[in-house]
Amino acid sequence: MSRLIPLSSRLRRSLLLVLVGLAASPLSADDAPTPARDYSEERAPCADHDPLRRPMFGDLHVHTAYSFDSYISSQRNEPDDAYRYAKGEAIMLPNEDGEQAVRAQIQRPLDFAGITDHSEYLGPIDVCTRDAGRLGYWWPHCVMTRANHYWTQLLAASWWTSLGGIQTEEVSQSFACTLSDCDAAAESAWGRIQAAAESHYDRSEDCAFTTFVGYEYTDAPNAANMHRNVIFRNANVPDRPVSTYDTGTYNFPVLWELLQERCLDAGIGCDVLAIPHNPNLAAGLMFRDPRTPREASDRIKFEPVIELTQHKGASECRFDRLEGRGVLTEDELCTYEQVVADNLSMLGSVHGEVMTEQAAPVPIDEYHPRNMARNALKAGLELGRSTGTNPFVFGFIGSTDSHSATPGGAEEDNYVGHLGRRDAGYRNVQDHFFSNPGGHAVVWAEENSRDAIFDGIRRKETYATSGTRPIVRFFAGAALSEALCGAPDMISRAYADGVPMGGRLEVDASASSPRFLVSALKDPGVPGHPGTDLQRVQIVKGWVGAEGSSHERVYDVAGSAENGASVDPETCAPTGSGASSLCSVWTDPDWNAGESAFYYVRVLENPTCRWSTIQCQAAGVNPFSAGCSSQADAATAAAQERGAQGDVYGKCCLDPESEPFYSPIQQERAWTSSIWVEPAS
Repeated sequence: MSRLIPLSSRLRRSLLLVLVGLAASPLSADDAPTPARDYSEERAPCADHDPLRRPMFGDLHVHTAYSFDSYISSQRNEPDDAYRYAKGEAIMLPNEDGEQAVRAQIQRPLDFAGITDHSEYLGPIDVCTRDAGRLGYWWPHCVMTRANHYWTQLLAASWWTSLGGIQTEEVSQSFACTLSDCDAAAESAWGRIQAAAESHYDRSEDCAFTTFVGYEYTDAPNAANMHRNVIFRNANVPDRPVSTYDTGTYNFPVLWELLQERCLDAGIGCDVLAIPHNPNLAAGLMFRDPRTPREASDRIKFEPVIELTQHKGASECRFDRLEGRGVLTEDELCTYEQVVADNLSMLGSVHGEVMTEQAAPVPIDEYHPRNMARNALKAGLELGRSTGTNPFVFGFIGSTDSHSATPGGAEEDNYVGHLGRRDAGYRNVQDHFFSNPGGHAVVWAEENSRDAIFDGIRRKETYATSGTRPIVRFFAGAALSEALCGAPDMISRAYADGVPMGGRLEVDASASSPRFLVSALKDPGVPGHPGTDLQRVQIVKGWVGAEGSSHERVYDVAGSAENGASVDPETCAPTGSGASSLCSVWTDPDWNAGESAFYYVRVLENPTCRWSTIQCQAAGVNPFSAGCSSQADAATAAAQERGAQGDVYGKCCLDPESEPFYSPIQQERAWTSSIWVEPAS
């Protein structure tokens, strides 16, 4: 029986196929990408299978009430609820007072999602919150965790982070685990995580939604973030997750070793990858030089992509507007969603005040270059030249890091926060002004199944978005035609004659520049929430020169920064226009066949208002107004009458000319995985 598709979906899909060149003639066996039909677990073949691949939008970093920092924020949704939200259903979230009174619903469902609760706390949180018959349930720390008093919750959070080694360098168990069996509780929670993933995974031929079993490995000594989201290919997973209690702190290479032992070599049909996130908050520790050959090879094997953007900031590159210079960059677009600190303490604001000196701004000369992914990619080229192995060959995805069980909740005009009551309502502007809604993981896959998406991530045919949904293609190859843009068989020819994002090219010493095909379509949006026009497409290049040091350059290859688009300062409505699609076949004007290089695409939308500007204006405070300060005072007074403490809306009136990174206007964007071009060995 054929599957019925609503007319609107059919029309939208047909238009998309034509625009991106997917409506091409069938490929020959030699030209086609390998179709993902050899499933690693039992399921019906997907009826909708495209050998030329489609973009799957998802979120692989999501916390629920099984995570301590979600639960202590009065957030009570569990994995089942998070998957319902990802599929377009509404869930209830806490308001500023911890009452379950906020209705949250994503504007568009996702194609896939993975729940990644903290492995370190699965057992203790289960003991503390689920069964009053357990003795550990009544341990004072557990009682504090269940409290609805705001300061008590924050004290409980501080206790949890201390136990997990985030405030120190050592991990220790909660005394609740002496009173009750935390190992058994962790197994129970892990089983429920798997059951929720199974319940919501569409194994029928419809392939409407895909889930991934996963968790977050949470190594962050002294708040230096080295976290990884561990994602399994299928339902064949180890009996328990690996945590810092297994590895110790500063020791993420042992995570890879234990994943090899407990998954890949366990003979259970298990496959796995790890996704680093927030190198911007890693204090320089995320991308260290490998200390052993195995560390280098394991990083390449287990970590094909990194999470480039999420609610705690973007990690592409860093440019300080006040200093007029960046961290190994001159790229002025690198102010985007930067936070002033370089560690997880940036979240430590209460009632508008920063509560720890560790969250102080880090001067640009002290900010570690490898906190930024572009610099790590460049360092990888340098290491490749000096050691023969480039350990930093990673692609890009985005996600939300939602602690409100809201996967994909990255819409600026529909942002309810990602930290339960801690950023609900007025607290979002007051305490988390420099956070953001996060982004999407986009994977080019033949179909919406675990194997197809997992394989797409592994080959790095992925891109990150800042929360919108543009459609981006990127290919490179010496044989690519200059006339590909607009060709009805553009994509089939690009696969036949080149490699896609995430790929690698070898070139001879006498070779001229390969051609790079980039195609971008604007986010089509949904009724009532139109997508934003595209401003321009850029190609970012990094390379190692003859002297052995790395360099970078950014090229505009389509569109224009001078298209006149902006926003109405009174309403935030977009003004001016841009492009619905941009396409270019580009060659490198600075080509040198003897240099190792990487190239990735950055797509910029027209300017729009940042989420904070939208929420400030909704409270009667206009960041563009000369009377902003008096408006903020009035709005703060009104919030204080409802129970707020401290300055609530003062940040709305920050002057971007005196801020290193912040602006009330932003440009949403997408970043593709790189294509690496190497001299032939």
